[in-house]
Amino acid sequence: MLRDHHPAAPLARRHMPTDHDISLGRYTSGRKVRIPEDRGPAQSLRGFDGYRNIVDYIVRITHRIWESADHRSAPRDVGYIGACYSPNSMVYDDYGLQSGNARIISDTDHTTGAFPDIVLDAEEVIWAGDDEVGFHTSHLTRITGTNTGSSRYGPPGGARVNVLAIANCVALENDIFLEHVLYNTSAMLKQLGFDIWDEAARLAADPPPGWPRSRDVWDGLRRAAAPARPLSESEPVEGFDPDALARDVHDSIWNGDRSAVGAHYANDFRFEGTTDRKFVGTEAYRTYMDELRSAFPDVALRVDEVYWMGNRDDGWLISTRWSAEGAHTGGTLYRDPTGVDCQIWGITQWLVENERIVREWQLFNEFDVMMRIAGAGNG
Repeated sequence: MLRDHHPAAPLARRHMPTDHDISLGRYTSGRKVRIPEDRGPAQSLRGFDGYRNIVDYIVRITHRIWESADHRSAPRDVGYIGACYSPNSMVYDDYGLQSGNARIISDTDHTTGAFPDIVLDAEEVIWAGDDEVGFHTSHLTRITGTNTGSSRYGPPGGARVNVLAIANCVALENDIFLEHVLYNTSAMLKQLGFDIWDEAARLAADPPPGWPRSRDVWDGLRRAAAPARPLSESEPVEGFDPDALARDVHDSIWNGDRSAVGAHYANDFRFEGTTDRKFVGTEAYRTYMDELRSAFPDVALRVDEVYWMGNRDDGWLISTRWSAEGAHTGGTLYRDPTGVDCQIWGITQWLVENERIVREWQLFNEFDVMMRIAGAGNG
């Protein structure tokens, strides 16, 4: 029977875990084991298929769906997507909106066919919510695999890839009915040996399903699960507020004077992001953001959703989903300006200690943006 949980309900402050008892670090014992026998504290999971808690659910369904039997006790089970995604599931990805579990199964078969030895290794799961409002999870994953099968990008070349992905999901009753996922396609293509601009131009001329996204899809991507008002306004608190931090920092670095970098980041914070960007320190971060903003001088960003887990003593893990619009009218990051309007969206995860950001993982739809620019240049 069709499960219809749409639309996803936004979270309130009471839905944010105040500790790390149910967390990936506890689950994997500091990454000593990927799938533990002791799966951690029990949690109310009405309608879920025998999982111990929401972290156990996210990690084990990913393992079951994606990974092969070569060195595992059970075979890859892509068909289990049918039990975890309903026929009306909505997945916003790099290219647009993919609707329904049949589409998700097809896309997963495509990727596992191109990378038969693929492994999706969880590096973080930030979660909030419950089995009434829905569990919101931000799943940071390291994808590794060898390209020994054909794909939409061409015949196999045998290259090895190692890329980040972030999937922000909303789940009820074993059903991930809403997902925002970024697979870092540009990094994968670069590691496969492609000229990314050539591939962007080719796919802009012969696009994958969902591309380019319509205005209705873009508006749906932005408002899905977003609260009517930021929690920092509707439920203000004294002292440190993760919601206020996420919104103030993103506004400052994209729309403002970037003063939040010095005020809220540790000087030696570590960054990993789209298209294999890795660096340490606030100066490198300012340079990176200056390049992005110079490409889109009129960029206007908004934060769509923030959730977190933790406390002052143990630190916070914060997930922020954001979106922006801007015209490609400046800079050299994306070749000569074309004037094309671009839709930019991303997911950022932070590790915050002593109220300072010490780690940032940030992915955005860079290859989609490059396709828009390449298509305009060829038009």
